[in-house]
Amino acid sequence: MEQHRTRPPQRRPRPPQSPVRPRGAAADAASVYRVPAPTTRRVPPVVLTLRRLPNPRLTGLGAGLFAAATMFLVGCLDELLFDGEPLVYGVLFLPVSALTALWVRTADLVTAPISVPIAFAFGTLPISGGTGGFGGQTMAVVTALAVQAGWLYGGTLVAGLIASVRKVRQMGRRQRARDLAARGAPGGQGGTRTGEKAGAGGAVARHG
Repeated sequence: MEQHRTRPPQRRPRPPQSPVRPRGAAADAASVYRVPAPTTRRVPPVVLTLRRLPNPRLTGLGAGLFAAATMFLVGCLDELLFDGEPLVYGVLFLPVSALTALWVRTADLVTAPISVPIAFAFGTLPISGGTGGFGGQTMAVVTALAVQAGWLYGGTLVAGLIASVRKVRQMGRRQRARDLAARGAPGGQGGTRTGEKAGAGGAVARHG
């Protein structure tokens, strides 16, 4: 009788396994390669609108001329469209005061609260309604200023506040620049003195 030959069972090759990392190493790797999501700060729409506006830098004289010409134009339009309504003139005086204080250059910030009342008085010429020559026109302007004193003080206060804030920010920037310069100065002096001492020591050693 023939006997069936039995083949020995063949072992299948196992797929290569990746080396097992300890839990601590896996946690460290996860903590190292974890990238935080970027956070974006939301800018208010008012700030975006202000950034889009023109930002000239006028001298003190230029800012005064701008305010005076603008208020005179506002007075003419008020007389033409609203029959010289004081409320319209006073309300429009506030943004003109703010722009004058924002657009004047930093060196002439003091002139902003001074030029704004002058521009207000100059702009009341078309709406004061004075008659009878120079004297009558002057009295009409004085009367208009007395009636609209609240708007005059309000616009002057707005210009003064904006100029003060800009001045304080300028002083803060100068102080930070001085602090940075003071921090960098001792290091450079110390390095120079150390080099001088080392050179002197080497010269003494050579002579010795």
